[in-house]
Amino acid sequence: MTENIIEVRDLVKHYPVTRGVVFKKTIGHVKAVDGVSFDLKAGETLGVVGESGCGKSTLARVLMNLEKPTAGQVLYKGQDISKLSGGALRRLRRQIQLVMQDPYTSLNPRMTVGDLIGEPFEIHPEAAPRGSRRGKVKELLDLVGLNPEHINRYPHQFSGGQRQRIGIARALALRPEVIVCDEPVSALDVSIQAQVMNLLEKLQAEFGLSYVFIAHDLSVVRHLSDRVAVMYLGKMVEVGTEDEIYERPTHPYTQALLSAVPVPDPTLRDNKAIIRLTGDVPSPVSPPSGCRFRTRCWKAQEVCAQEVPLLQIRRGSDHPSACHFAERREIVPTHEAA
Repeated sequence: MTENIIEVRDLVKHYPVTRGVVFKKTIGHVKAVDGVSFDLKAGETLGVVGESGCGKSTLARVLMNLEKPTAGQVLYKGQDISKLSGGALRRLRRQIQLVMQDPYTSLNPRMTVGDLIGEPFEIHPEAAPRGSRRGKVKELLDLVGLNPEHINRYPHQFSGGQRQRIGIARALALRPEVIVCDEPVSALDVSIQAQVMNLLEKLQAEFGLSYVFIAHDLSVVRHLSDRVAVMYLGKMVEVGTEDEIYERPTHPYTQALLSAVPVPDPTLRDNKAIIRLTGDVPSPVSPPSGCRFRTRCWKAQEVCAQEVPLLQIRRGSDHPSACHFAERREIVPTHEAA
């Protein structure tokens, strides 16, 4: 069995909400990530989906050790990354890299492509001798499908899809084992999205990479992911394989997300059941008691307000779901959720 390369245990990240200018007083906390646990196996892709504000990008920043967790652990090969500093942290940076969301703002416009992709070698000089770095940058450009002769061009001379390929090449420079992709195709046209996704899939097969792929588009996540984790208001509410999540979803929120995915075939579209959730997403400063989705859920009962549902396999299901009534496996209703 493949070993876990990353283990996340009861991860919490809260941001203080303060009042006052001179004498700041903490009046609450934004519960961006609140008790998240999962494993990532070597060579696996874990897709993380959810609507804006559910804590996906905060999770990415904590996985990269760009933010320190409020509580819980992120273990890389059994080592708690939040405890690392100095040389140990520098070595970790070589193994976990990030592909950012916006290719238009994540690249320095004053640096050439050669300098951008070669910058990791300046930070980690042991990764490549100085005399070989230009050749390695050209190899990386060719690897992601760009012309190596364009090494002296600037980011504004490339399209959005090409810029994201530059970002991927930069992430690959140090030959990492894990790449965290924070919505890497959300700013691209649909046709370009497919090209970038195919590139990521090819690179994974070639180098044995492990991905944490964050997105809000379920169809994009399905294309690449081995397993999918659904987040809502700082918590994971359902985790399963591609078939389990897309063919047999048990959590009401997952069912609502899937019902909103466009269907290109008009004959199938007319027969598709739609769930229209009422109300807004609650504030992460003061989330609902019990189940956080209960204020928008058509299955909600009194127990949902009193007890926090655990992410576990329930009767009648084959994968973990954080819903007291997940085992009921209801057909997705055609009426609006009340």
